[in-house]
Amino acid sequence: MVDVIELDKIFIQTIEAKWLKDQDVCLDILRTDVLHPVISGNKWFKLRYYLEEALSAGSKHITTFGGAYSNHIIATACACKQLGLACTGIIRGERPAVLSSTLVYAQSFGMQLQFVSREDYKNKAIVKQLSDTYIIHEGGYGKQGARGAATILDYCPNLNQYSHIICAVGTGTMLAGIIKSATATQLVLGISVMKANRALENELDQLLEKEDQQKQYSILHDYHFGGYAKHPPALIAYMNTIWQAHQLPTDIVYTSKTFFAAETLIRNNTITPGSRVLMIHSGGLQGNLSLPPGVLLF
Repeated sequence: MVDVIELDKIFIQTIEAKWLKDQDVCLDILRTDVLHPVISGNKWFKLRYYLEEALSAGSKHITTFGGAYSNHIIATACACKQLGLACTGIIRGERPAVLSSTLVYAQSFGMQLQFVSREDYKNKAIVKQLSDTYIIHEGGYGKQGARGAATILDYCPNLNQYSHIICAVGTGTMLAGIIKSATATQLVLGISVMKANRALENELDQLLEKEDQQKQYSILHDYHFGGYAKHPPALIAYMNTIWQAHQLPTDIVYTSKTFFAAETLIRNNTITPGSRVLMIHSGGLQGNLSLPPGVLLF
């Protein structure tokens, strides 16, 4: 398997802030973003069992799916290069005149890009046309992805001390894994980064066993800042504020919106005084490369 994944680098960063002291709440960040510069955060955890299965089956080629700014696409491309696997990325939407930094980077790892219309992407008709390849669905969605994501909390010392666990939600795969490994007394909150994606709850349930569905969890849909990958000036300013106050780098798609949600829920007492909150930093900082130089302070 990929031998430069540095799991021992994962650490807990405790946030110190007046608004936390005022509310008597502890906020810790599980920094999984540091385990690899490209296959960072939850990307490795969601990919690992798919890649193991592909190698065990003797597969020589991986096909996966994503958008022009997909962290999953670039992580898969990098992992496949290290493992000596050919790979193809099925990209949502027509080929643009100028490729995103994400897709340029993915190509540099040897990934072949195939663009399909949004309609064809949505109905997955192309899947039926694929042969002689191991398929990994968008964002690592599936039971193996959730199985891998369930090991994220293995890297959190004293997990039982937390009353709440917060993470970003794209496909729901990481959230499913976190729910699986959370205790029965912990409330798991997923912050959807998509606008009005009400299919998420059903997609999440498909990944959970019946006993997992009895746990405490919820998906919140009000913190997307306009939709997937939308990053209005207010969000950019907030990301810079987080960096200046805490030296915590966040990305424009997932973690900045998750931190904002955590702060808002704490400030308005939805997360009540005395709570101990763990936020998962799921990586994906490469998404910030789409911004002009100098926009972010980190």
